[in-house]
Amino acid sequence: MVKENLSIVEQNIQTACKRAGRLREEVTLIAVSKTKPVSMIQETMEEGILDFGENKVQELTSKYEVLPKNLRWHLIGHLQTNKVKYIVGRVVLIHSVDSYKLAEQINKEAVKKEIICDILIEVNIAGEKTKFGVPAEEAYPLIREISKLKNLRIRGLMTIAPFVDNSEKNREHFRNLRQLNIDIKSKNIDNVTMDVLSMGMTDDYEVAVEEGATMVRVGTGIFGERDYSI
Repeated sequence: MVKENLSIVEQNIQTACKRAGRLREEVTLIAVSKTKPVSMIQETMEEGILDFGENKVQELTSKYEVLPKNLRWHLIGHLQTNKVKYIVGRVVLIHSVDSYKLAEQINKEAVKKEIICDILIEVNIAGEKTKFGVPAEEAYPLIREISKLKNLRIRGLMTIAPFVDNSEKNREHFRNLRQLNIDIKSKNIDNVTMDVLSMGMTDDYEVAVEEGATMVRVGTGIFGERDYSI
């Protein structure tokens, strides 16, 4: 199942890139493996996927311990400050930074481990009350503040778009996030590269690619429905 699903997702990404006049290598596919067993991750690895996303720190660290160290782990879920110490140094990118307090804690751990930690700022681009992330208008001031933390590097922005019945409804949100990313990049802030746009999931990743996503996070589209009983 995983092999067939991956083939479909890959074809869809390639087609979306063609429509947008982009190169396929501009887009990283992150396989969102939350609630999925190690065996399914291994199956995905056999198809050449090395980027995996997890929502929960405990699940990420337990999989990190048993799987090959060449995997690139992404923390894509909400992160509490008291869990930061478990993932700094284990993930290539934290997608969900939405406060200075959280960034400060990540920086402290990065200093201890003598590494530079790459992060994205999570933006609630649609202004949904139930979602984490900073409002679009607060992204730039927050980035300016976080950029002074020497052991962090802000790579760009991430958003979780609304759940919609038609992916076209999210096009404007992806477009707005891309424009925000361009605007912030033009400020040329130290420690801020703005070369990553993490947006698009199973239901809308093709539209996200057309609108400039450099990372798409696909779980159900690869692994099937999630089992939330574990």
